[in-house]
Amino acid sequence: MKRTAFAGSRRRSDGSQGEQGFWPSYADMMSAVALILFFLMLLSYIQNLITGNDLQNTQELLESTRLKLSETQKSLSDTEQSLSITRSEVTEAQEQLSKITIDLDEARLTLQEQQSELESQKQDLAAQDKLLADQAALIGKQEDYLKAAGEELLAMRSQMQTIAVLRLSILEQIRDSFVRATGDANKVNIADNGNIILSESILFDVGSSKIKDEAAPALNQLITVFDKFLSDDENAKYVDSIVISGHTDSTGTEESNRILSTDRANSVLDYLLLGSGKKLTPLAGYFCAAGYGETRPVASNQTEAGRSANRRIEISIILKDDSILDVVESYLELELPEGVKVDTQTEP
Repeated sequence: MKRTAFAGSRRRSDGSQGEQGFWPSYADMMSAVALILFFLMLLSYIQNLITGNDLQNTQELLESTRLKLSETQKSLSDTEQSLSITRSEVTEAQEQLSKITIDLDEARLTLQEQQSELESQKQDLAAQDKLLADQAALIGKQEDYLKAAGEELLAMRSQMQTIAVLRLSILEQIRDSFVRATGDANKVNIADNGNIILSESILFDVGSSKIKDEAAPALNQLITVFDKFLSDDENAKYVDSIVISGHTDSTGTEESNRILSTDRANSVLDYLLLGSGKKLTPLAGYFCAAGYGETRPVASNQTEAGRSANRRIEISIILKDDSILDVVESYLELELPEGVKVDTQTEP
């Protein structure tokens, strides 16, 4: 046990010496550590100061940047709004421009159509001017033609009047000759158709075709008138034929009346050609006879006066169609102006 105590005491003594050698080194070490920590803290503080300043500056810069960004965003928003308005205006302007373009195209098309129509109207006007000029020239020719035609018409009218006067002259001579021979103006007259009408009682007895003796002077005067008239070539050229036609009333049968009227016409014709020394025999080609019986009454057969008027001999002087046609053709031979057409067709 003593050994043990001694040993323990020795160990405490050794331990006290060891602790005294350890602590000075630890203190130095701790001092160094503390100094290092101080420097570190100082550095950290300084760094914090610097970082705080930088952070503040950064915050201020950030705030300024935010303000600028806000202003920029507001400006951008205003710009976008303005741009939207501008786009809307541009769109509207484009629509208006498109409409104006369409209207301009339509106006251009309308103008082209109007120009085309104007050109067509100019051509029509030019054609009308030419037509008017042609018509004016034609009218001038027509006026010349009408003047010449008027002169020809006057000449033709004069010739026709001459023919009419000649015809009327011979008829009046026949009538006057019969009146002088018979002394009765009621027995001979000139009808509306230009024929000489001789009453039956001058030439024949009732129902007879034999010429009465007292009719000879009147028929001889008739021969003299025809001979004088037809011997003149200027008169004869217009005469086609001289027709002696017999007519009766309705008394008796149609056949007997037709025979009686024909016999009476032939009796007058025979007397004219054979009487007064056969003066008219050379002119026999102008004469002919026809009997119509009761078919051509000039009055009613219901009265005696009417029947008496129907019993008659008519002398017709037929003018030559050729003579009249020669007068007409001389008018038609006028040269027509160019462009004038004459319709020669006649209605059926």
